[in-house]
Amino acid sequence: MIRKAFLTICGAGMLLSAQAQTPKVYTIQADKIKTPIQKTMYGIFFEDINQAADGGVYAELIKNRSFEFNMPLMGWDEQKKDGGDGRVEVINRAAERPENAHFIKAYVTSETGAFGLENEGFRGGTGIKEGEGYSFSVMARQSEGNVKVNIELRGDNDAIIGKAEIDPTDKDWNRYNVKFTSSATSKKAKIFVWLSGKGVIDLDMISLFPEHTWKNRPGGLRADLVQKLADIKPGFLRFPGGCIVEGRELNTRYQWKKSIGDIDKRTNIINRWNTEFAHRPAPDYYQTFGLGFMEYFMTAEDIGASPLPILNCGMACEFNTSEMVPLDKLDPYLQDALDLIEFANGDASTQWGKLRTDLGHPAPFNLKLIGVGNEQWGPQYIDRWKIFTKAIKAKYPEVKIVSALGPFPKGPEFDLLNKTFRSLGADILDEHYYASPKWFRENARRYDNYDRKGPKIFAGEYAAQSVVTGSPLNKNNWECALAEAAFMTGLERNADVVNMASYAPLFAHVDGWQWTPDLIWFDNLKSYGSPSYYVQQLFSLNKGTDVVPLTLNNESVAGQDGCFATASLDKNTNELIIKFVNTSATAQPVSFKINGGAYQKKANVITLHSDKGDTENSLENPKTISPVESTMVVSGKAVNTTIEAYTVQVIRLKNK
Repeated sequence: MIRKAFLTICGAGMLLSAQAQTPKVYTIQADKIKTPIQKTMYGIFFEDINQAADGGVYAELIKNRSFEFNMPLMGWDEQKKDGGDGRVEVINRAAERPENAHFIKAYVTSETGAFGLENEGFRGGTGIKEGEGYSFSVMARQSEGNVKVNIELRGDNDAIIGKAEIDPTDKDWNRYNVKFTSSATSKKAKIFVWLSGKGVIDLDMISLFPEHTWKNRPGGLRADLVQKLADIKPGFLRFPGGCIVEGRELNTRYQWKKSIGDIDKRTNIINRWNTEFAHRPAPDYYQTFGLGFMEYFMTAEDIGASPLPILNCGMACEFNTSEMVPLDKLDPYLQDALDLIEFANGDASTQWGKLRTDLGHPAPFNLKLIGVGNEQWGPQYIDRWKIFTKAIKAKYPEVKIVSALGPFPKGPEFDLLNKTFRSLGADILDEHYYASPKWFRENARRYDNYDRKGPKIFAGEYAAQSVVTGSPLNKNNWECALAEAAFMTGLERNADVVNMASYAPLFAHVDGWQWTPDLIWFDNLKSYGSPSYYVQQLFSLNKGTDVVPLTLNNESVAGQDGCFATASLDKNTNELIIKFVNTSATAQPVSFKINGGAYQKKANVITLHSDKGDTENSLENPKTISPVESTMVVSGKAVNTTIEAYTVQVIRLKNK
């Protein structure tokens, strides 16, 4: 249905003859700055959906490493070889260690052979690379006898591609580590933990990581996925979501204090996307919080992005349970917000600043933004928002608060919050829109008439849907990405109102997704950016520092003949940047008449293009749609060119 609409809109262009057309003349007032562009203009939104964290960017290869899933042995199978025998018991120590209540007691009952456990990894196997070093660790204590631990990786055709041995000797809990190298690559390898030598041993926190993580941090993040984020050069990183901030109910909300510190003291919970969609059940989807708030802050710092944490405001997801905390019981939630700011910005003389320092980061994270609630709506949200805003502003007046406007771009829920928060002088309003490509093309002027003196806008979640919002049939195709690019010209043109924007969701495992479309796709070994990824990257890398007017017949370019455009200056590189999006089926001869500046004769050009709206990238063909660089000749103060059909093009002109 959406594809048909795309062809109908573009079909008018097909009626034009192929003969040369008179170029349309676009005027660029390069000597007239309209508004600065914030460094935060284009950012990224992370949520643990689609196996984004565990089994994704968090590089742990063992599923259910601490036996804290609702079924403690989920992901584990008992195995025997060479006449070995034994059994395991799951021990509950909740009174002693409520945050890590379970461990296993393994009984090895045979003198020969081996008894053990196989871990299935994520999505039916574990990605192992030839020549890669791996670090295995386990918490263990000998209860009886002298049980040895042998690690074995089996690749294709059950071949052994890596192995190592640990000899735990302590009668008390201790961590043991060993490193080894894989001899082959396997996308779905099997991991075995073999126990030999008659006796009894207790095991917990069974872990396997590649040595080459992002920044080579032990127990860190998957390098190829974080690199794709760094390659966007985002202005901000929003975390940890999304709907997981809320939880289906308050017990499964995200609690940042449980996501920092010792890895074995971070409380596991079920992921709210575990059972969200009947068409994509994920009963083994949990959150270990190995990727926690400390890691989020550090990753933001690594990639040069401002951190934007979003916190629960005492309300669970209103699409699910609508559970909420009474207003007079909000203090713990408020304290979490105040303590988080202290954790991010406080010095070592403060309680939470000292904790950050003790965790290895004495410098502050320079937190300037914080979100109160995710997609809440209704008067109950307004009541809680007032309490949070008063408390945060009283102690940290310099911190700007991001306020939700609900899940929809219009309607009674949106209107109530928009009107109320504007009247209360809110800092930043968070608008979300998941809609058809047609909606994105038609709403490129959405912010043209917004109040210039009112709150700033955060386009916090958006993505064009090829079928319908929430459909498992949605595709990350070029039609959607092209429509998003058209819409983004309107965001940038209105940078005096729109200060931030981020596509969502960010990551998706090809075998473990719940929602599509998504920006970056991956399997256990490889990853690729969707066409939408390259649109986001193109705009972020070429945003410039200041918007200048680009007009056609004294009007902004927002859909005339299917074309959309914006222009900016980059004071850092002394360049004029033109972004032009042609969503029509016809090549567009254009002439950009530039007022102000004197330009070199050669301009750099970056192009995204496909002849077909249903074109996608894939693991096999990751760059079917990706940037192509070229140059063009500039004649005086005019740029004369032809923008092909279905094309996003950036032209950068250097001042002499």
